[in-house]
Amino acid sequence: MKKGIIFSVLFLIAFNFQAQVKEYDALLKKHVDDKGNVDYKSFKADEAKLANYITYLTNTSPEKSWSDNKTKAFWINAYNAYTIKLILDNYPIKSIMKIRKKGKDAWNIPFAKVGGKNYTLNYIEHEILRKDYNDPRIHVGVNCASGSCPQLGNFAFTETNIESELERLMKLFINDTTRNKITEKKIQISKIFEWFKGDFTKQGSLVDYFNKYSTIKIHKRAKVRYLPYDWNLNGK
Repeated sequence: MKKGIIFSVLFLIAFNFQAQVKEYDALLKKHVDDKGNVDYKSFKADEAKLANYITYLTNTSPEKSWSDNKTKAFWINAYNAYTIKLILDNYPIKSIMKIRKKGKDAWNIPFAKVGGKNYTLNYIEHEILRKDYNDPRIHVGVNCASGSCPQLGNFAFTETNIESELERLMKLFINDTTRNKITEKKIQISKIFEWFKGDFTKQGSLVDYFNKYSTIKIHKRAKVRYLPYDWNLNGK
């Protein structure tokens, strides 16, 4: 009898997880286009549905039994959902850089509640995702709601899609001529690769990393320059 009750509880938890992620996925598909542009005005009308997902995050902690991919997907979704919430809470706004609360910028406000604990966006990105997973593709997963950010995926990350989608988004980002300009002898690239250079050079140079994804073969001694970062909102 006891085993049956435990199984039922676990089934309900798993079902709720899938249902909540599915609803969040539907929101992204509805309000984010294929190039990562967000229609915040229409998203604003769906705040109640986003609030359902936020409530789920507030009450949920990753389980020890979860795979690394499931946990990674959970935290990336949490980061992006709370970033969208932050923009909507302050909408209309031209840039996330305009958001401040008690002297703290958007990334250092402890407003992202997960599993009953308050986190900052910086903590989720740097102390959980980057620290625990050692995966430079994290930088195309999380999104800072700005023009120069890698495009926001119009889908929710899941245990089954996260590997393929992070690969796809990194390839899109590196070959996106509005964010990186590549020739054989010179590359002008996003400041993300300057700010987090150590993440991308653990197994070689920046050029080595770019050559894993670039459609243009870059010479190993190519000159590297960094482009100005556009902090304007990634949508309207």
